Amino acid sequence: MGDSRTPAHDDAPLSTSKRGEEKEHMSLSLVDPKGDTLSGKTVTINRPRQELYDYWRALENLSTFMENVERIEGLGDNRYHWVVKAPAGKTVEWIAKVTQDVPGKVLAWASEEGADVPNSGRIDFRDAPGGRGTWVTATILYDPPGGIVGKVVAKLFQREPAIQARRDLRRFKQFMETGEIATGARTQAQFAQEID
Repeated sequence: MGDSRTPAHDDAPLSTSKRGEEKEHMSLSLVDPKGDTLSGKTVTINRPRQELYDYWRALENLSTFMENVERIEGLGDNRYHWVVKAPAGKTVEWIAKVTQDVPGKVLAWASEEGADVPNSGRIDFRDAPGGRGTWVTATILYDPPGGIVGKVVAKLFQREPAIQARRDLRRFKQFMETGEIATGARTQAQFAQEID
């Protein structure tokens, strides 16, 4: 007899699902797993699934809402060069290849050998029940530079991928639903007005 309180589908990332078959699916879903630290986050966005997928699929767009991504450059053959902010004013770089692409549903990647931060992951786009938009789930597997010490330092500087995934998904939601990202930071023009 099953637990009647467990819904058939939920918005929990596969990496944190309590349902065995979904966890098993997650381990199979990373085509070329890179890394040993797993993170999964989900957000509900009130936009059509295909629209969200299309924006994300143009990977060069990611720097518009991903706070630590400086730039992503297409290299051809589904390969992309990533430059990402790291603690203490440094950057890390890698080349990642798209390993799975199901239009409107899934986009997965894996870094190539020699990455500053070996990583792989996937973004899933699923219709939310009740016409509430789309569940967007980011599942990321990575090796922090410097091992556990590097992970602690990254957390201190708010540059740890699990922390950033949550923030970036929130920023993606804001951007796709409203066309802008709310911020508490003052612009240079606002700062200049306060000084005058």
